[in-house]
Amino acid sequence: MKNTELVSVMASLLEKGEPFALATVIRIEGSSLGKPGFKAVLSKEGEIIYGTVGGVCPESAIAEVAKEVLETGNPKVIRVHLESVENAVQAVVTGRKGDEIYVETNCGGVMEIYVEPYLQEHRLVIVGQGGKDDVEDALVKLGKMLGYNVIVIDHSPVLNEKPDTLISSLDFDISKFEFRETDAVVVLTKGARDVEVLKAISKHRPMYVGLLASRQRVRTDVEQLEKEGVSRDFIERLRAPIGLDIGAVTPEEIAISIMAEITAFRRKRAETLQALSMKKD
Repeated sequence: MKNTELVSVMASLLEKGEPFALATVIRIEGSSLGKPGFKAVLSKEGEIIYGTVGGVCPESAIAEVAKEVLETGNPKVIRVHLESVENAVQAVVTGRKGDEIYVETNCGGVMEIYVEPYLQEHRLVIVGQGGKDDVEDALVKLGKMLGYNVIVIDHSPVLNEKPDTLISSLDFDISKFEFRETDAVVVLTKGARDVEVLKAISKHRPMYVGLLASRQRVRTDVEQLEKEGVSRDFIERLRAPIGLDIGAVTPEEIAISIMAEITAFRRKRAETLQALSMKKD
C-alpha cells in the first residue's frame, strides 16, 4: 500500500462529504497475515474501499465495528482472535467481551486494530432574505464558535461576522444546492420565499430544518406546502416555530435557542427530542 494513494483516497472521500472509517493494525500476537501499520478504509456499509488489514477473515470482523464507530462517532480498539472453528464457536457461546472478536481461521494469532471514524463535516446552512438581520448575524457567529462550517445563502446580507461560504448570486436556484444528511438548515426568509425554499429543501433529507416564523405564518406555509405536494414526513420533521423555548427575546437569545435545538438533534439526545416534539404539538 502506498501512503500517497491512501491519503488521496481519504482526501477524495472527505471532499465529497462521504463518511468512512480507517482501520489500522496497531499490534499483533502470534501468527497473522496483517502486520502493524496495515490500514484499510471502510465505507459506512462496512465495505473495504482501499487497503487491507490482512485478509478476508479480519476484514469481515471489522465491518460491523466500522459501522458502529460511524454511528457513534467514537473510535474503538478491538482484538481480533484468529482461531480455529471450534475455538471461535466456543468463544461466541461463552459470551466474550464486545471488543474481543473471534474469527474462524487457523492462524492462531491476535490482532489489535484501531478503528476511527471520519464523518461528514457538520454544516450550518442559513438561508436569508437580504438586508440586515441580527438573528442571521448572531447565528453565523455562534455556528462558527461551535465548529460548524457556516454557509450563508443570501443575495444581499449585512453581516458583521464573515461566514465560511457566502452564496450571494441574486438568481441562485436553491434547488441546485447539494444539501447533506448532516446539515442543519435555518430558513430566515421572512415569509417572502418560505414555501419556495422549504419545497426545495424537502427534496433532500438534512439532519435539521427550521423556519423562523410566527405560528400563524407557519400554519399558512404548511397549508401551502401540503397543496404543493410536499411530503408529510418533511412537514412533520420541520422545526417551526424554530428553537428551544427558553423565553428568548433578543436576536442573540433567539440564535442561542436555535443552536441549542440543533445541538440536541446533532447529539441525538432522546429525552430532549421528546420534549421538543411535545413543544411543537
